[in-house]
Amino acid sequence: MTGETQTDETADAAATQATPAPSEDSNGSEDASGSEDSNGEESFADLFESSVRLIKAGEVVKGIVLRIDPEHVLVDIGYKSEGLIATWEFADRQGLVNIDPGAEVEVMVEQPENDEGVVVLSKEKADRVRVWDRLSAVQEADEVVEGVITGRVKGGLSVNVQGIKAFLPGSQVDLRPVRNLERLIGENHKFKIIKFNQRRGNIVLSRRVLLETEREALRGDTLKQLEEGAVIEGVIKNITDYGAFIDLGGVDGLLHITDMSWGRISHPTELFQVGDQLKVKVLKFDVETERVSLGLKQTQPDPWHSVAERYPIGLRLSGKVVSLADYGAFVELEPGIEGLIHISEMSWTRRVKHPSKVVAIGDETDVLVLNVDEADRKISLGMKQTEPNPWALLEDKYPPGTRVKGVVRNVTNFGVFAGIEDEEIDGLVHVSDISWTQRIRDPKDLYTKGDEIEAVVLKVDRENEKFSLGIKQLERNPWEEMGLKYPVRTRIQGKVTSVADFGVFVELEPGIEGLVYSSEVGRDIENLRDAVKVGEEVECLVVRVDTAEQKIALSMRAITEHQEREAIARVSQQARTQTATLGDQFSSEMLERLRGGDREDD
Repeated sequence: MTGETQTDETADAAATQATPAPSEDSNGSEDASGSEDSNGEESFADLFESSVRLIKAGEVVKGIVLRIDPEHVLVDIGYKSEGLIATWEFADRQGLVNIDPGAEVEVMVEQPENDEGVVVLSKEKADRVRVWDRLSAVQEADEVVEGVITGRVKGGLSVNVQGIKAFLPGSQVDLRPVRNLERLIGENHKFKIIKFNQRRGNIVLSRRVLLETEREALRGDTLKQLEEGAVIEGVIKNITDYGAFIDLGGVDGLLHITDMSWGRISHPTELFQVGDQLKVKVLKFDVETERVSLGLKQTQPDPWHSVAERYPIGLRLSGKVVSLADYGAFVELEPGIEGLIHISEMSWTRRVKHPSKVVAIGDETDVLVLNVDEADRKISLGMKQTEPNPWALLEDKYPPGTRVKGVVRNVTNFGVFAGIEDEEIDGLVHVSDISWTQRIRDPKDLYTKGDEIEAVVLKVDRENEKFSLGIKQLERNPWEEMGLKYPVRTRIQGKVTSVADFGVFVELEPGIEGLVYSSEVGRDIENLRDAVKVGEEVECLVVRVDTAEQKIALSMRAITEHQEREAIARVSQQARTQTATLGDQFSSEMLERLRGGDREDD
């Protein structure tokens, strides 16, 4: 609102419609300076001047339309000359001039008389002055005005009120701060005038004042209706990441995101926008704090009801992957019904480390219902079950004892994984099935990726999904002959390969070792490593052979004890021999003595 507004002096001039009274002297007599001629009669000029109104610039007066042409409208305002107004000031929004000669109009005097002696008038400015008058009256009466929000300005919005530009502060737009003010542009609303200054052309509006009044009026009625279980209608006022605030009529309630839908949603804006009307159920109402918890899904049937009938075990169907976890993928079967494909149910052959390696959010996938727990709201799904089980085919194709060839795909400290021909399934050669006789600490010492190997199928475990292979089984088990080759009590000569706390390992032949337990090494030995050295040749006695466990028990002490027994036997034999010889000698001497006595008697 600029200099087009009416000043205080203008308002005074507009209120003055009558011709000023003639001046009088101190005695009340009329001034005779030209008022009357010498004959006591007024001149024509004096009469004309006295009949013409006095007008000022900025004054609003009434006039009669005399003539209309394309550029100007001629108006008689009772002045000594007519006034001109631009024709476009009478045009409507479509550009049509809706006025006829003889019509009465209110106009503002912009210039009492220009160089051509014509009064310059303005209908638009007169209308603007009258609008200010009406708005002033509205403000004084504490009434409401309507306006259209026309644009965004610093600190708020610009509003057109009956052609006057007014200011709506951002804090006065709504009960709560509005983040996106631009979305209100073009809307028509009612406002209260909270500041009015015609001199400065300043009008400040408030919509919040009206909303607070309306809200307070509705509050009492709403509180009477609020009770747990009641279904009530409301309007969404604000949306956050965790839910939506709903105006129930002077009272706000929170519709949490988990209570919006039986289905899964990531953000409330997927379903709602500010201004949407909803029928919601009161879940909880705290009378003291006036906090209201609302639910929308509770107004709809529970999709988990009779879910076991709709999704029987074995049913094959399609669903959308809606979420991924480390342990599996969740698939939406219908809004509010999700099932879990556990990571172990994704592939028959692949060792899936994370479900993202198989599926992605948004994928449509075929699944099979494995289990339904209606009480706990859980459905177990399988993805691999929609395809033939390769383990069943493998079991028929490779019975135990079948010789196969493959390529090493991975080597671990417990064995070798090999891909067999065209199969997707890898077979495992456990470290214990690589050699009958060789002690293998790490298979990486013998095999690398890409090596071609030959093996024998040991077992196909369909239930546990294991394919066991053996390399040593390609040859005859040498331990099957150990019982015949090394019968019990056989004396053998071997080299010490290692010494442990519990005994000494002795190599009988390449790849075949026997164990001398610590108790069988010798008597009174405190430290085996002091008594026996690696690489030393020792003599042992075979005390036990277990071909099934591939173990041979040896004894060094038995050799020593046997040697001791033999020595004792030899000593005993020698003693007996010596005793017999002495006896014989004694007997001979006594006999000779006896014989000699007989001869003397004779």
